[in-house]
Amino acid sequence: MKITEIEIYRLSIPMEPFVIATGTMDYAQNTFIRIYTDANIYGVGECSAFPMIVGETQDTCLVLARDFAKIWKGRDPLAIEERLAELDLYIAGNKTIKSAFDMALYDLAAKHAGLPLYQFLKGTKREITTDITLGIASPEEMALKAKRLQDEGAVMLKVKLGKEPKTDIARIREIRKAVGFEMPIRVDANQGWSYAGAIEALQGLEPFKIQFCEQPMRTWDDEYLPQLRTETIVPVMADESVYSHHDAERLCKADACDYINIKFSKSGGIQEALKINHIAAEYGITCMIGGMLESRLALAAKVHFAYAAPNVKFFDLDTCMVGHLEDPVIGGIQYDGYKIHISDQIGIGADIDQGFLDRCEKWII
Repeated sequence: MKITEIEIYRLSIPMEPFVIATGTMDYAQNTFIRIYTDANIYGVGECSAFPMIVGETQDTCLVLARDFAKIWKGRDPLAIEERLAELDLYIAGNKTIKSAFDMALYDLAAKHAGLPLYQFLKGTKREITTDITLGIASPEEMALKAKRLQDEGAVMLKVKLGKEPKTDIARIREIRKAVGFEMPIRVDANQGWSYAGAIEALQGLEPFKIQFCEQPMRTWDDEYLPQLRTETIVPVMADESVYSHHDAERLCKADACDYINIKFSKSGGIQEALKINHIAAEYGITCMIGGMLESRLALAAKVHFAYAAPNVKFFDLDTCMVGHLEDPVIGGIQYDGYKIHISDQIGIGADIDQGFLDRCEKWII
């Protein structure tokens, strides 16, 4: 099989402004690709740039996508490891756009095998329920939104924090008053606290039954994570501290985290995500599958991965539910309230509506 053509699209999805500790997003800065072959099948991939986290923008993704397409044209898409190594040889980092190309190769490989991607990965379907994320606002506003989400059927909350510790504690105090103590709450500081601030915040949050805290400090403070874990009963999840399986092994060896959040946009896609999960499982560290602001297409790929990775037991797959104002996906992840399903179509089982794509900026290589 040979790659004959690659289509690249600027997949900008308008959304309600979404605030986290490191900035505000007004639209999902996504890139969509289709990799065509001489076997009359094509693979699809999507990534979502989050500049303040991964250091990539939609524009950098689109520039590199054209370079990657030129490298791969005429080559065998089924040689996944070789193809992805070519991208790493061409440029270091830039894992977000690499994840879209990785995803498209896995979609192609599963379609070539005539299997849903999770079966191609030797996975099995299981029940998955996602949380729903609350962006940063005043304690009172967040409490009102949390109660509304609970009334609408949400079963667990992921709350963005990472500002001034006392105010962050007040945010959770008000949310707990609104939703009670039975609803699981996990928090995400997005590197927003100093070491001293993390101790203050996490100790202050202890009475409020917090499931875990994601990424309390900047990645350059990773050396303090083992000590931080002795200062609080709130479990710590590493997110931005783990881009690769090498990072995962470093943190696991140092006893620096309780859990790890895997994101394709950090790891470069499915191949590296599987490696991260494998290392974590060896150390008895449970993982979560999360994301940036992907559509239901990339989210479907994450579900396929989760089915093949039983060590992944936490699910943050609400990215299209936190303010996307358009849904251009055909097939893909399906929601029954907050329970998640995917079909048994071959490959990822998703595509982008051609009418939507016709309105997008496009390149053909």
